[in-house]
Amino acid sequence: MSEIKNPWRTLASKQIYENDWIKLVEFQVINPNGNKGIYGKVSFKNKAIGIIPLDENGYTWLVGQYRYTLDEYSWEIPMGGGPLSIDPLVSAKRELLEETGLIANKWSRILRIHTSNSVTDEEGFVYLAEDLLQSTPEFDDTEKIAIKKIPFKKAYDMVLDNKITDSISIAGILKLGKMLDL
Repeated sequence: MSEIKNPWRTLASKQIYENDWIKLVEFQVINPNGNKGIYGKVSFKNKAIGIIPLDENGYTWLVGQYRYTLDEYSWEIPMGGGPLSIDPLVSAKRELLEETGLIANKWSRILRIHTSNSVTDEEGFVYLAEDLLQSTPEFDDTEKIAIKKIPFKKAYDMVLDNKITDSISIAGILKLGKMLDL
């Protein structure tokens, strides 16, 4: 347990918005300097789950899709959401199959991340998936995904060249790159 005392004081809160994926709450607060203010928090109804599949030859798979919120195309590690009540590894296995058709026999959690902790309590996990078998992707009906298999080093370089901009993908690829001594 942390020994640091929370310098914020909550006076009141009200829910502003909710849908199947998020909830937005506005808080009336006293900030750390003693002034009144407001704070908004987005709570996700799923954990963020990212997977880096890696085969015995050092290849990985990226998925590409158009991201509505950004109005641009994005290359990313396979990822998705997992219900808060379910073990993130169970969700990771489902997402890997859904987006790439891959089934992994070896799993390692390599990262826990908070995606944007100034406005959300979202928690994410990145897994390394190895000992891979190819099956058929089971795409979600809201996704139009392209899949590419590339050397992991190329994915690492894509992060360094700003060709991959998704935060979970960046964090996971950099962490695995460090683990592999790139």
